[in-house]
Amino acid sequence: MRVEHLYRYPVKGLTPEALDEIAIEAGRCIAHDRRFALAQGDAPFDPAAPKFVPKQNFACMMAHPRVVLIRAGFDAHYRLLLLSAPGQAPLSADPTRPEGRAAIAGWMTAFLGEEARGTPVFHDVPGHNFTDQVKKGVTLINLNTLRDFERKIGRRLDPLRFRANVYFSGLPAWAEFDWVGQDVLLGTARLSIFKRTVRCPATKVNLDTGERDCDVPALLMEHYGHRDLGVHAVVSESGHVAIGDGLEAL
Repeated sequence: MRVEHLYRYPVKGLTPEALDEIAIEAGRCIAHDRRFALAQGDAPFDPAAPKFVPKQNFACMMAHPRVVLIRAGFDAHYRLLLLSAPGQAPLSADPTRPEGRAAIAGWMTAFLGEEARGTPVFHDVPGHNFTDQVKKGVTLINLNTLRDFERKIGRRLDPLRFRANVYFSGLPAWAEFDWVGQDVLLGTARLSIFKRTVRCPATKVNLDTGERDCDVPALLMEHYGHRDLGVHAVVSESGHVAIGDGLEAL
């Protein structure tokens, strides 16, 4: 099996960033993955005592499809987040500083318009990641599984609808579900696969238009009797992974 693509998503719900190689640490997410998030004003998230909060409390594709029209890029060296979107002037701000986060929150709130609830707050909480799971880790998608699904529904889907960290080839479709409860080697890192990825309404969204144009969860249920595509893993041993590296089930 071969690693074909690597991604991180610095701002929850916003643009992916393609990576050529990464170092991943045991018990952690990929560096800067889901590091930032815009919490709705009524979200029960406390940065002084951070814990997992469901995604609908944040600006995200599931609740706000139009967020896919925001183009975001994070420069970790210079600590700058660059944002652009139709109808708004671009913004460059430091998301690690209070004044930068306030500017970003105002910009994103203006973009959300009536979908903004209360006074949204943009967060950067050291040591916390705004993941969709309680456990920190990485997500993987077997490209042959996606192709099998595409054949069943008769249309192509952008793999980034599924917002995985690792996309790989070389495994029969759906065979990755057999990995649950087992370990795999990803490059030189060791991962423990702990669950299948249940797909939510976020995957309905067309990444080019911001419109819900394909009911992925319903189609998975129709053709396979479940709503799962991809697997979740925690990093059990630190290591390094690059595009072209091997992926091996243990």
